[in-house]
Formats: sequence, C-alpha cells, structure tokens
Amino acid sequence: MKRIAIFASGSGSNAEKICEHFADRDDVDVSLIFTNNPMAGVIKRALKLQVPVVFFDRKTFYHTGKIPQILQNEGIDLVVLAGFMMLVPPVLVESFPNKMINIHPALLPKYGGKGMYGHFVHEAVVNAGETESGITIHYVNEHYDEGNIIFQAKCEVVPGDTPDDVARKVHALEYAHYPRVIDEILTGR
Repeated sequence: MKRIAIFASGSGSNAEKICEHFADRDDVDVSLIFTNNPMAGVIKRALKLQVPVVFFDRKTFYHTGKIPQILQNEGIDLVVLAGFMMLVPPVLVESFPNKMINIHPALLPKYGGKGMYGHFVHEAVVNAGETESGITIHYVNEHYDEGNIIFQAKCEVVPGDTPDDVARKVHALEYAHYPRVIDEILTGR
C-alpha cells in the first residue's frame, strides 16, 4: 500500500478532494494530514474524513528533524502540499527527493515565489491582463515554486473577470487534476 501525507495551512478543500479520491482504495491511503495552523479548516475536514492530524510549530518544522522522522516512521511514500504556506526546509526536501509535490494556482514560472499564493496570484493575473491562468503541479525543492514541473492545466481569463472569477476557474482545475496526478505518480496509471 502506498501512503500519502498531506501538508495544509488553510481550508483544506484540496486535501479533502484528495482524501475522497482515495477513500475506497486499498492500494493508496491518506495516512496523515500535517498543519502548522491550529485554526485551519483542514482540521475539521480531516476529523470528518477520519484522517489523523499532526500539528507543528515553526520551531519544530525548521529546527528539528521531528517532521521527517514522523514521515519516515509512518512509511510515507509521497508528501503532498495542498495550500501549505511555509517554505519546506532542506532537511525535509532531502528526506523525500522527488517524493514531495505541490500545486500552485498559476502557470509557473509566472506568478510564483514568496508571497504569491491564493488571492494574491489571481489578483496579479487579472492586473497584468493575462488571457489565461491555470495550475502547476511540481516537485518541491528548497525554493518557492521552482521544482520541476509535472503537469499544467489552463483556463481562460476573459475581460471583466475578477480575481474571484479566476479563483473559481483555478479551483475547478485543482479539484479535477491534483488527485488524478497524485494517483498517476503513485501507481503509474
């Protein structure tokens, strides 16, 4: 059985879609959800889905080996970032080479990097007059949004679209593609 750990800092809608995708499977299990935010919506979703939650603080994440140790002890095969707002430290990246992925709400390399997440990305896309946006699923390295790209999907941005309109289109792409790409990475299907 392949085991997934999800890291999330916010509402957890992508985490929930991933859990639902694998819910009836006997070959893949979402084993843990990690969060650095004790108020994150992902906690309520994890409880509903009966997935254990691991809380951690900044010091634990950046200055101890506790998180990689938990992941290794649990036999995690793939680390999935889903709305996780912290830069992953080198010790964690090195512990899971090419076994840690992220989803970004834009077509990288555009609109990536520190501070480019959620509404900030969609606002920048609209303000720049872009005619398309989308999602990028990529491997994680020590830099924000710079790992090798695995998959991209596009959506149209039309005149008059607000950042919220773009967000809705991008969320639809995230929900449709992230669980599927994770499945392909884990199972080769």
